Amino acid sequence: MGLTKQYLRYVASAVFGLIGSQKGNIVFVTLRGEKGRYVAVPACEHVFIWDLRKGEKILILQGLKHEVTCLCPSPDGLHLAVGYEDGSIRIFSLLSGEGNVTFNGHKAAITSLKYDQLGGRLASGSKDTDIIVWDVINESGLYRLKGHKDAITQALFLREKNLLVSSGKDTVVKWWDLDTQHCFKTVVGHRTEVWGLVLVSEEKRLITGASDSELRAWDIAYLEEIKDPGEPGPKKIKGSSPGAQDTDEAEDGTLEMDETPEDRILTCRKAGSIMREGRDRVVNLAVDRTGRILACHGTDSVLEVFHVLSIEEIQKKMDKKLKKARKKAKLNSGKEEEEHLEVKAAMTLQDEIQRVTNIKTSAKIKSFDLIHSPQGELKAVFLLQNNLVELYSLNPSVPAPQPVRTSRITIGGHRSDVRTLSFSSDNIAVLSGAADSIKIWNRSTLQCIRTMTCEYALCSFFVPGDRQVIIGTKAGKLQLYDLASGNLLESVDAHDGALWSLSLSPDQRGFVTGGADKSVKFWDFELVKDENSTQKRLSVKQTRILQLDEEVLCVSYSPNQKLLAVSLLDCTVKIFYADTLKFFLSLYGHKLPVICMDISYDGALIATGSADRNVKIWGLDFGDCHKSLFAHDDSVMYLKFVPKSHLFFTAGKDRKIKQWDADKFEHIQTLEGHHQEIWCLAVSPSGDYVVSSSHDKSLRLWERTREPLILEEEREMQREAEYEESVAKEDQPAVPGETQGDNYFTGKKTIETVKAAERIMEAIELYREETAKMREHKAICKAAGKEVPLPINPILMAYGNISPSVYVLEIFKGIKSSELEESLLVLPFSYVPDILKLFNEFIQLGSDIELLCRCLFFLLRIHFGQITSNQMLVPVIEKLKETTISKVSQVRDVIGFNMAGLDFLKRECEARSEVMFFADATSHLEEKKRKRKKREKMILTFT
Repeated sequence: MGLTKQYLRYVASAVFGLIGSQKGNIVFVTLRGEKGRYVAVPACEHVFIWDLRKGEKILILQGLKHEVTCLCPSPDGLHLAVGYEDGSIRIFSLLSGEGNVTFNGHKAAITSLKYDQLGGRLASGSKDTDIIVWDVINESGLYRLKGHKDAITQALFLREKNLLVSSGKDTVVKWWDLDTQHCFKTVVGHRTEVWGLVLVSEEKRLITGASDSELRAWDIAYLEEIKDPGEPGPKKIKGSSPGAQDTDEAEDGTLEMDETPEDRILTCRKAGSIMREGRDRVVNLAVDRTGRILACHGTDSVLEVFHVLSIEEIQKKMDKKLKKARKKAKLNSGKEEEEHLEVKAAMTLQDEIQRVTNIKTSAKIKSFDLIHSPQGELKAVFLLQNNLVELYSLNPSVPAPQPVRTSRITIGGHRSDVRTLSFSSDNIAVLSGAADSIKIWNRSTLQCIRTMTCEYALCSFFVPGDRQVIIGTKAGKLQLYDLASGNLLESVDAHDGALWSLSLSPDQRGFVTGGADKSVKFWDFELVKDENSTQKRLSVKQTRILQLDEEVLCVSYSPNQKLLAVSLLDCTVKIFYADTLKFFLSLYGHKLPVICMDISYDGALIATGSADRNVKIWGLDFGDCHKSLFAHDDSVMYLKFVPKSHLFFTAGKDRKIKQWDADKFEHIQTLEGHHQEIWCLAVSPSGDYVVSSSHDKSLRLWERTREPLILEEEREMQREAEYEESVAKEDQPAVPGETQGDNYFTGKKTIETVKAAERIMEAIELYREETAKMREHKAICKAAGKEVPLPINPILMAYGNISPSVYVLEIFKGIKSSELEESLLVLPFSYVPDILKLFNEFIQLGSDIELLCRCLFFLLRIHFGQITSNQMLVPVIEKLKETTISKVSQVRDVIGFNMAGLDFLKRECEARSEVMFFADATSHLEEKKRKRKKREKMILTFT
């Protein structure tokens, strides 16, 4: 067997240049006991925690592969729930930054996440139209709520009742009873998608935002109890909000016409509308924790802030209004006039929900979050469309509050997509250029060390010596910047159209430019006298011009500086002699224009990448096409050879970076990570680093490792990844008694659940083999009349010489809580009898009762028919019934005893703290008396 060529693997090193991505929402998080200082923002597949005061990134919550779409902090501030585009949810600890809990249940992107008041349950809504309620403490799914016909936009728990309210793009708001897990009320008063909802006024009013310019308000009245149908009398309604009508029964006990059977738990009646200033749809609608401040925004850059008045404030305002009306009325007015005044002074919805102010941000708002400090200050943080985070503060209690921008995170990224990247000659500095600025980054620390404003940058390079950079702009200008001062040294009008490409000459004395004005221009570096100082500074001067018939898209020098390659809009690449500018070769074969190209270090090969998705490798001796490779699923945007090799990288609009071997014409490796089109990439002079930029506004650094990459293994890994994806896309396992479309289990079949089921099957097989061996061994010992040593299974030995049954229990313990049900669902029934017998043994021993009961009840639920019809399992089930009831009651007693003990300790602590409080107050009072007497003595002495 011949030697195979070994390659070195490139791996993802870091994501930088990104402040916050657009798909998710920004939220305030509590860190180190401080509120209102730290925010969590989605950053592609990661979550960044930013310090608003310092403008620094202090923590990265590492994601896996899919983009973050939703964030929600827990009420205790210790955890952050993160929803992803593939429908998975991870819960991260903000103390350690680790995500230990993963929930897989949705088939599409997560659109809504909300904790209940205590943080024990989490409701998730998705584009797959389902809502799932998760038990965060037990790390498992509770139930799936089906009913919406389009993507869920919001889901909220009620604090006092075990209810959930949800809105969707199907134009309806649904109320769910979580005790019975069914929808008991549907509100159909919207004609367009409902984009958000909030609960205000102590959960007695619901505000919804749709695709028009009004916020609809709904009054909620909770019905405490229902009288018997034969018993007349009014229903008791608990604390209906102002404007809500009481619903009474008729004298014969039947319901009145305005009340339907669905109003048994609550009534929801429209109270009116609040008009927004924006004419477009509501994008986000939110309240602060107190429920007193309501804010919303549309697709523009204005946040509208409203103040929700409390019952006391409403009463106070009504009294004031009535008093004012009475003062205006005449003294001799009659009773009718008084009644007229009271009607006139009645509160409207606009009086109860008052507009405070508008906050105008510097760009379009993507998401926002509010926090109301105890001092009365309102902080609003915004994630903007142009990769920016802004914090505004205002005092809503003053008559005309003015929002003030208190901080801004800007330095960590560009406002628009990066279109050009370059490495310095020492591999340390990276240049990135966008529509408004160029930034210099330190590759090792990923910190931005210099920002310079410029015009729309399209191409760039570091001038030899790394002290200056040259930028080619969309307006056709050449701009020369000094890195030490960050100043623009010179701006030259080089081309009449866009300056598409720059190429530094190998002798480093000049460079060549190609533009949209159908010309290639040659430039030399020169030193000229600086007007502002006595020293000379670098400048450029044009030496030659090559006029062509088509627009120039890309230019490149050969390493020996003998040839110049020029890519034209007519889909060809023309090769000219660099000294005489005489035509040498024409490379034609691409169906669409060549966007990028590069020449290898020895000048033997030229690789061209085109919008026709192909890469062609040509020989520069005769212009023959060595190979045409179908490289990407969309346009090839950038191509670059690795220095001192015939390996090259290509980047495409299909979000992938691929490495190729130009000698063997083989695809080596695919680097996946970007979530949008890739615009450009740069390879460091040493070849150890690759940096790429994308439409998702992120810059990614890829690093060459010492790990060898073998192509056969890489292909095998690709096949495995494809198989795992196909497993996840397969139909969910059928459950007896349920139709295919109505799967109310919360889990989802993934490769992890399949592997967990395989581990259970392997453990049961091992248990069967070992028990059979034991029986044979006993028979042999009996026949031989002496004890023969039994060989120990190496797997059991690895677990510390445990018995086969205990090994099965260990396997069950090792399965993640969130994947347990789905793993048992995949399990064939042939393994269930053995599992039930083992469960009987384990429960009798009293170990892991909770886990075993959970598995047992689930297996009984899904295999009920087969278990009950199997006569062999009847005695097993009978034994299980006895042992389970007794052991569960024992566990319940222990928990009850512990709860009572904790309550007692809590009361002891509270009593002790009250005594200490009063002792502190007494000593403080005595100290004040002593100081007063001392002061009085001093006054008497002076007088």
